[in-house]
Amino acid sequence: MREALVKRWTELGDKLGDLAEAFPDAQYNARPTAGTRSVAEQLRHVAFWNEYAGKTLRGEPADGGANELPAARFGTKAAIVRALRESFGAVARELAGTAAPLAEADADTVTAFVQHGAEHYGQLVVHARLNGIVPPASRGA
Repeated sequence: MREALVKRWTELGDKLGDLAEAFPDAQYNARPTAGTRSVAEQLRHVAFWNEYAGKTLRGEPADGGANELPAARFGTKAAIVRALRESFGAVARELAGTAAPLAEADADTVTAFVQHGAEHYGQLVVHARLNGIVPPASRGA
């Protein structure tokens, strides 16, 4: 089960990272409609919760109050993409880093965060398509 979760987690991280890179810098603060998150906010949100998942897997205290990485520190496309990719990588390493059986609570955590990331990936795909961007995962298919 661990290998399957690591594989799915990594695939999602690659797809979200590639999509994040496909958006031009100028669209990072664009919102598809009023009352929704911008591209930057969505990606900071996913990276924040990935960090939360990593802390949970390590048994560290995790506070979800902020709900996204701080814009002041992660305000550029480059910083956001780097943080997003690093957050996915850290969780993948945590998951793969032990041969011990995966606890049910840890499997549930990872499954929940795969679902969370996939929901945001889908939202960003729609945003990309509305702006003439073909998501990298759809190219050549």
